[in-house]
Amino acid sequence: MRFGFGIDVGGTTVKLAFFDETGIMLDKWEIPTNIENNGERVLPDIADSINNYLHAHDIGNGNIIGIGVGVPGPVNDDGIVNKCVNLGWGIKDLHGELSALTGFPVKGGNDANVAALGECWKGSGAGCKNMVMATLGTGIGGGVVLGGKIISGSHGAGGEIGHIILNPDETEKCGCGNYGCAEQYCSANGSVRLAKRYLAAHDDTTPLRDLEDLRCKDLFDTGNAGDNAALKILDQYYDLLGRFLANICCTVDPEVIVLGGGVSKAGQSLVDGATKNFQKYAFHACRTTKIVLATLGNDAGAYGAFKLALDAFGT
Repeated sequence: MRFGFGIDVGGTTVKLAFFDETGIMLDKWEIPTNIENNGERVLPDIADSINNYLHAHDIGNGNIIGIGVGVPGPVNDDGIVNKCVNLGWGIKDLHGELSALTGFPVKGGNDANVAALGECWKGSGAGCKNMVMATLGTGIGGGVVLGGKIISGSHGAGGEIGHIILNPDETEKCGCGNYGCAEQYCSANGSVRLAKRYLAAHDDTTPLRDLEDLRCKDLFDTGNAGDNAALKILDQYYDLLGRFLANICCTVDPEVIVLGGGVSKAGQSLVDGATKNFQKYAFHACRTTKIVLATLGNDAGAYGAFKLALDAFGT
């Protein structure tokens, strides 16, 4: 039996997991992400943790397939990272540097793409070859898997679905610098923006007005309780979400769309609202595409990272 590591690098913590070659997660742990001095210790700390783990468990280097890594930034096929703001990195040779520190081959990818691969392999997309994952959190992360492989694109920006333009007339700027991106409406923060705009334009009596710090969860909870204003806002949210997902399917035609991130905690109501409006906007051949919730949670990145290594070095 051979083994390998799946690493999910975040701005606060690094999640490490140890797998056997069949994809069973045997162990997992976390270390802090040290971003001081432009993140110069991030890769050495990961290497130290891996080497210490192998020594503590008396596992020989010859039994290791390799290391897969997901990082919060664009990564090209050669493992060159083109800026990770959350880590303080500029241009970085992820493959070369981590391999030199550990002695193992390394395969890296963008964290959202890697999480999508994890869900496709061992989560809600298991058994599918073509899948899109939309992580609806503070922003929108995305990943596209076609033929069982991540689509990273020519610039490492494949899967940046959150920056599909939904409203070219938007006057507020997205964090990316453009106007009217899906992230401005369909993320958790986007849902709050829609709610605040509705409340400013209407005089409905609603519990939402009593909240000093309106959150996405408040909107869904109030809507589920039957509040008319919240339901109207959610109708607008689902309309935009359905349009967003339909636009994606015109390009990649997946078997399934997996919804993750904090907004996905809304559960089946999110799936139902998204599906209804997706079917309204989708190209006729794509209307049967399933929309489901992610199941791997915070482990998706580690699973996907190891799958990268397994595909690259497992034969």
